[in-house]
Amino acid sequence: MSPINAVCVQEQVLKGDTLEEKWDLAQSWGYDGIELRGQGERALSARLPDLQRAVRAGVHMPTVCVEMSHFIGAFDDDLRRDAVAQMSDQLRVVAALGGRGAMTPASWGMFSRRLPPFEPPRTPEQDTQVLVDSLGELGRVAEQEGVSVYLEPLNRYEDHMVNTLADAARLIGLIGLDSVRIGADTYHMNIEEADPAAALMHAGPLIGHVQASDSNRLEPGAGHIDWALFGATVQAIGYTGPIAIESRLSGPADEVLPAVPVLLRRYL
Repeated sequence: MSPINAVCVQEQVLKGDTLEEKWDLAQSWGYDGIELRGQGERALSARLPDLQRAVRAGVHMPTVCVEMSHFIGAFDDDLRRDAVAQMSDQLRVVAALGGRGAMTPASWGMFSRRLPPFEPPRTPEQDTQVLVDSLGELGRVAEQEGVSVYLEPLNRYEDHMVNTLADAARLIGLIGLDSVRIGADTYHMNIEEADPAAALMHAGPLIGHVQASDSNRLEPGAGHIDWALFGATVQAIGYTGPIAIESRLSGPADEVLPAVPVLLRRYL
C-alpha cells in the first residue's frame, strides 16, 4: 500500500449525538477521518468548542466541505461577499483544528448553460474576474492560516463556470497562490472529463483534495467508475492526502459504507 491516503466519510451520514460518537462509528467501519460540513450563517465557527473537544479526544477532521445557499461566484455581489466571508471563517476554523483546508465550488445550482435561459447575466470574462477576486481573497486568508482552499469543479448541470480540472487549473494560474488548490470529485469528473485519469495526471501538482463517489453519485462500488485506474492514478501523481466519501447511499449507511474503505484500499 502506498503512503496512506486517509479515507474519510462526511459527518452527516454518521449516527451519533457527538462527534466522538460519530468517530467511534466511522472507525468501526474502517474510516480514518471525518470530513466536516460547513453550513451557512457561520455555523462551523459556532461549533468550534465542540470541534476542539473532539480534536482533543482524537477525532481526525482534516477537511471541510461547504454547505451554503450561495457561493463565491454568486451573481449578486452582496451574496458573493458574504460567501467569501463565510468561507474565510471556515478556513480559520479548520486551521484551529489542525486540519488541511476547506472546499468550495464556484457556485452550485445557480446557473447552467444546459438549461433555460442558457445565457448567464455575466460574460465568461466577468465570471473569471469574480472568481479570481474571490479565490484570491480566500487564498490570502488560507496562506495566513497555514491551510488551503480547494476549488471544486462541478458538472455542467450544477455550475456554468468551472466544470473541469483544467478550468480550475487555469483560474489557479491566474491567482498565483500556492494556497489555492483543486478539489477533485470523481462524480463530476465522470461527467465532464473525457479521460478522468489523464485529467488527474495533467492537474496532478495542483490537486489538494479528493472526494470520491461513483458514477451514479452513490458510494464507491455502487456504479461503474474504474477504481483500480483511480487508485493507480492517485499513486502516479503522488497524492497522499485524504480521500473523502461524498455520496448518496444505495442502502442503509451501516450496510453499504463499511465496504468502501476496503474497496479503495485495494488500489491505493
